[in-house]
Amino acid sequence: MGLLRLLGRCSAIALVGLLCDVVGLIILLLGIFAPISSWDFFVYLGALLLAFSLVFWIFWYTFNIEVPFRELGLS
Repeated sequence: MGLLRLLGRCSAIALVGLLCDVVGLIILLLGIFAPISSWDFFVYLGALLLAFSLVFWIFWYTFNIEVPFRELGLS
């Protein structure tokens, strides 16, 4: 329960962002350090996954902003 409290209200989005980060980093490092002929595919795919994870981190941050109803003028 402590981990979910740390992640905020949108824990699923944070976990997807974290998963994209981990998989993207693994694929990127595989493309850099593994002696394979199609290294450029892995480097570009890893970089794209890391860039795509920023979308999930922005969503997570945006959905966790708490504004009181008084400041919104709704009460």
